[in-house]
Amino acid sequence: QASLEDYEETVKKAKEAWKVWADIPAPKRGEIVRQIGDALREKIKVLGSLVSLEMGKIFVEGVGEVQEYVDVCDYAVGLSRMIGGPVLPSERPGHALIEQWNPVGLVGIITAFNFPVAVYGWNSAIAMICGNACLWKGAPTTSLTSVAVTKIIAKVLEDNKLPGAICSLVCGGADIGTAMARDERMDLLSFTGSTKVGKQVALMVQERFGRSLLELGGNNAIVVFEDADLNLVIPSALFAAVGTSGQRCTTARRLFLHESIHDEVVAKLAAAYAQVRIGEPWDPDTLYGPLHTREAVKMFLDAVEQAKQQGGFVVCGGKVIDRPGNYVEPTIVTGLPHNAPIVHTETFAPILYVLKFKDEEDVFAWNNEVKQGLSSSIFTKDLGRIFRWLGPKGSDCGIVNVNIPTSGAEIGGAFGGEKHTGGGRESGSDSWKLYMRRSTCTINYSKDLPLAQGIKFQ
Repeated sequence: QASLEDYEETVKKAKEAWKVWADIPAPKRGEIVRQIGDALREKIKVLGSLVSLEMGKIFVEGVGEVQEYVDVCDYAVGLSRMIGGPVLPSERPGHALIEQWNPVGLVGIITAFNFPVAVYGWNSAIAMICGNACLWKGAPTTSLTSVAVTKIIAKVLEDNKLPGAICSLVCGGADIGTAMARDERMDLLSFTGSTKVGKQVALMVQERFGRSLLELGGNNAIVVFEDADLNLVIPSALFAAVGTSGQRCTTARRLFLHESIHDEVVAKLAAAYAQVRIGEPWDPDTLYGPLHTREAVKMFLDAVEQAKQQGGFVVCGGKVIDRPGNYVEPTIVTGLPHNAPIVHTETFAPILYVLKFKDEEDVFAWNNEVKQGLSSSIFTKDLGRIFRWLGPKGSDCGIVNVNIPTSGAEIGGAFGGEKHTGGGRESGSDSWKLYMRRSTCTINYSKDLPLAQGIKFQ
C-alpha cells in the first residue's frame, strides 16, 4: 500500500511521462495500445485466473473481463486515426473556424473490486490514445490484479522506449483516493464505486473546479410483458440477477412481471435457480461463486431480513451456504410493493425482488422511480411499446435494452447512467471527448479584420 509520499512521487513521474506521450502522434499512440491488447491476449487465462482467485468471480467471467480490455484496445486503435473536430462555416470572409481537441493531461482512475481489470481498460485505452497519462488506484482488495495489469502495460511501454509511468499505479485506500480527488494535477478523475463515496468524490473535485467522470450505483429493472418470449426471459433474468453473484453495477435487482404471467415466470425462474452450479470460482463447471467480503454477506442477510419485515416472501435462497468462503444462496423475493424501502435500496448481492404490474404507464414510472438510472430492460414483441420504452417517457436510464438482460454491455456503446449513477460515460461512442479538452479556434487568413455579427468598431 502506498503512502502519501509515494503518491506524490508517482504523480510527479506521471506528469513528466505525459510530456513524452503527448508529443507522440495519435496513430502511433494507437499502435502502442494495440501492443498492450496483444500482451493481455497472451496472458488472458492466467490473468483471468488471478481475477477469479482475488475477486471471487467465476473463471470464465474473469477471462471475459480481460477480454473486454483487449476489445477496448482494438476499439481504441481504430479511434486513434479518427479523432477530430469539425471545420465550421465562418460568417466572416477570409476566416476559418475549427474545433481542436487536445488531451486533458493526467487522468486519475479509481476502480472498484467487482471489475478489477475491465473498468481500468475502458478508461485507460481511450485516455491513452487521446494523449493522456494515467494514474490508477484499484480497489485495495484486488491489488494483485492491479499490479499484474500494470506490469504487463509497463513492459510494452518500456519495450517501445517509453516511460512506464505513462500508466502509473498507486495501491491504497481512502487516503489515496481523497488525495486524488483534491489534487489539481488530476485533470480528470474517473471514479467507479458506490453512490455514497461517489458523491463525496464529486464534491471534492467540484470544489477545485475539476472534471470528474462518475460510474456509480444501479438499481436495475427487467420489465416482462404478457407477450414476452419466456424462453428469452428466464435465462436473461437468471444471468442478470445471479451473474458475478449479484455484484455488477448492471445486475438486475427488480423484476417486474405482468400479473397474467407472474406465477408462471416465478415458478420457472425458481426451477432455474435450483440448477445453478455453486462452487469454487476457478472450477470450470461453476456458474456461481462467493461474495467478495464478509461485509457483503452481512449486507445480504440484513437485506433479506428487511424484505421479510416489509412483507416479502422468500421463494428460494435467503441463507448463507455452509461451506468455506463468503457463499450465500441466490435469492428470489416476491410479494413486495414496488415502492418498498428495501426494493429502492441497492444491495450488492444476489437478491432479486419480483414485482407485479398491470399497466405499461405504471411500470415505466416504477422503473424510473428509483434514485439510480444505469440499466433497464423490457421483454415484449409490441413494436409500439418498444419505441415508447426508448422514447422520452420511457426508461430514464443510460442503458435501455429490449429482449436482452440488463447486464453484458458492449464496449462499442457508451457505458454509464443518469441521476445517482453519476452521469458519466466510458468506452465507446463519443466517450473519448470526456478525456480531451475542446478549443474553438478562429483563424484569420485575410488582410481585413471583420468583426462577428457585423459589428463596426471605428
